[in-house]
Amino acid sequence: MRLLSAALTSFRNLRDTRLDFPAEGVALVGSNAQGKTNLLEALYYLETFRSFRGARDADLVRFGEAFFRVEGEVEAQQGDREFDGGRTHCRVAVAWQREGAEKRVSVDGVAPPRLADGVGQLGAVLFSPADLAIVNDGPEERRRFMNILLSLNHRGYLWALQRFRQVLSQRNAALKEARRGSGAEAWDGMLVAEGAKLTELRNRWISSAEGSFARAHAAITGGVGAALEHEPGIPGLGQGPWERDDVEAAFREALQVSRDRERRRGTTVVGPHRDELRIRVGPPERRRDVRRFGSGGERRSVALALRLLEADTVRSEKGREPILLMDDVFAELDGERSERLLTLLMEGSGGQILLTAPKETDVRLPPSRLPRWSIGAGEISS
Repeated sequence: MRLLSAALTSFRNLRDTRLDFPAEGVALVGSNAQGKTNLLEALYYLETFRSFRGARDADLVRFGEAFFRVEGEVEAQQGDREFDGGRTHCRVAVAWQREGAEKRVSVDGVAPPRLADGVGQLGAVLFSPADLAIVNDGPEERRRFMNILLSLNHRGYLWALQRFRQVLSQRNAALKEARRGSGAEAWDGMLVAEGAKLTELRNRWISSAEGSFARAHAAITGGVGAALEHEPGIPGLGQGPWERDDVEAAFREALQVSRDRERRRGTTVVGPHRDELRIRVGPPERRRDVRRFGSGGERRSVALALRLLEADTVRSEKGREPILLMDDVFAELDGERSERLLTLLMEGSGGQILLTAPKETDVRLPPSRLPRWSIGAGEISS
């Protein structure tokens, strides 16, 4: 996939502008607080329709303005399975206005029936220093990583996730009622149906992704082994793979067994909302949980390998080379890991790279591989 252009209006501190991107990408160089990350945020907003920093839409509007708008045009490469009917270009636009807190999305000038139907048009993968939270923080961060990745790359996952969350919320509300027989059981059938889809899709992806993750981690670390492990929030399932019927049966049984405990706690205690993605590093005979026992360097390597795995998922699921958005990625790595990542990028399949750095020497990639732009006070110069 190639990002041809982007037009920005009233987005954070960025000057209103239209940018035409080189085929190989660009390195945006500028001091801190000038707007480098804001540009990547705007571009990734076209992929997910939300801020990767967790900011509210209202906070993305430039001070004193009533709305923001971001538009981008991408070009598909041969073999892209997401483009059909001979279509080679796609234009995505998102606007949000303060009055009524209204968000409008269009894909090739047409509003999708649901926002979920419009996500994932760019095939972008974002590398950020904040990725370390995926490794350092609790299971909810790793579930969030899986949810975003699978929502963007598997048709139907986001819709199933939204329905599961709605049913889970209703069931938890019923459980919070003090009286016995509050009606929580009425939601069990829908919870099992949607939850089994999520559990199966996550397990299938983890099983297929293990080899890619191990190779990416070995390339970054110089050969150190690593593995992914799915710990489902449904007791009794084991590691899989399973049939959908097996997951549903195990989920129904787990809900029945946990009935009294749920009433005491007032919440649903089993299900995919309790899944864990366990990440272990080291040789097979003595692998360690990287969150509990990994060093700072090991955790950074794992975080980077997870993003490289995400890029590989885009390739395998969509048949496209992803657009890599890399926010000051070399600053968090030591010299050896930086050189290995540099080699991966130089020897890669030629996808577009949009990279930010505070100074020229942090870019690492030569100007012949990646043209330079500069930014100051929100104004971008090529």
